Parts: sequence; C-alpha cells; structure tokens
Amino acid sequence: MSASSAAPRVARFYTSARRHPWVLGKVADFKIPLGPYTPAQIAVAAVGGLLLVETVTWWSWLGPLPLAAWVVAIWVVRRPKFAGRAPLPAVVGWLILLAQPAAGRIGGRAARDRVPRQIFGGFVIEDLPTEAMPASRPATPTASPARRLQSAACRLPQTSLRSASPAQRLVAQAAARHIEGSRP
Repeated sequence: MSASSAAPRVARFYTSARRHPWVLGKVADFKIPLGPYTPAQIAVAAVGGLLLVETVTWWSWLGPLPLAAWVVAIWVVRRPKFAGRAPLPAVVGWLILLAQPAAGRIGGRAARDRVPRQIFGGFVIEDLPTEAMPASRPATPTASPARRLQSAACRLPQTSLRSASPAQRLVAQAAARHIEGSRP
C-alpha cells in the first residue's frame, strides 16, 4: 500500500465542557427556577441572606429596597470577570499573595536575612626597611615639579623588578620615563 492511498486521519476534539462555566442547579432537563447558579451567586445569596436576617431591625423601615439590592447583587455576580478572571479565583489569588512572606521564598521556605554576627580577624603592618624610608622633603617649596619627581625617583628603593610588587614596578617605570623625558 502506498502513502497516497492511505486514508486521511481525522481528529476530533470534544471541548463543550470547557465552554460552559461550572454551574449548580442543572441536572439533565431540570433547572432550578431562574437558575442555574454559579458558586459566586450561591455565596452571595447565602452570605447576603444571613446578613439580611440578622439585621432586619436596622433595614426594615426601608421596605423592600434591601431585598431588591440583594437580588440584584446575586444577578450581578452571575458571570463577572475582573481582568479576565472569575471573582472567586481572583480573591483566592489576592489572599495567597498577601500571605506570602515579604522577602519571598527560596526552595519553598521563607527567605530570611541572616543574623548579623561579628567577624574576628586581624592584620599586621610591618615596618618598612630603612632604605625604603623617604628622605626629608626639600626645604624650598618653589622647586619645580620635574625636580621634585626626579628627587622622588632617587629615593625609590633599589630593588629588583622581579621582587617588587606590581604597584612598585609601575611607580618605578613612571619615574624612569619622566626622568628620561626631562633630560636634554
């Protein structure tokens, strides 16, 4: 059998359950009057009904206005969307966000700053060798900068460049270049 004579494959998707919201009060052909109801409607009806029964002495002088507001509230929460989300998952998301630690989580545990503690240590300042000690400054403050640099180069310790630190090598090279550049 060749590939061209094979029957084409047909794929079918049954997504009707995803197109309808989760509702209560619909079984086969039977529906609750004015229903079916969403979980948000049932929650508003239960909490609002309990609130109205407990506070009847406060609102009874208003007549049927609070009852009408309760029925309208039940109808309003039928299919609300806040930023594309149903209200119950949105509220749960906000509560979870508020319950998170301020510093976040690392590996599922609350991230915390470590307790500060003092670190003990020390260092030693060694005396400079006597030949590395600079000579006294010239008494005349009007000496030219080239002259000052030349005298500073003369005061540098005469160590081999291999044993000197990188900073000492740079200073020695700069002094040598300056001295060579100032000679006639």
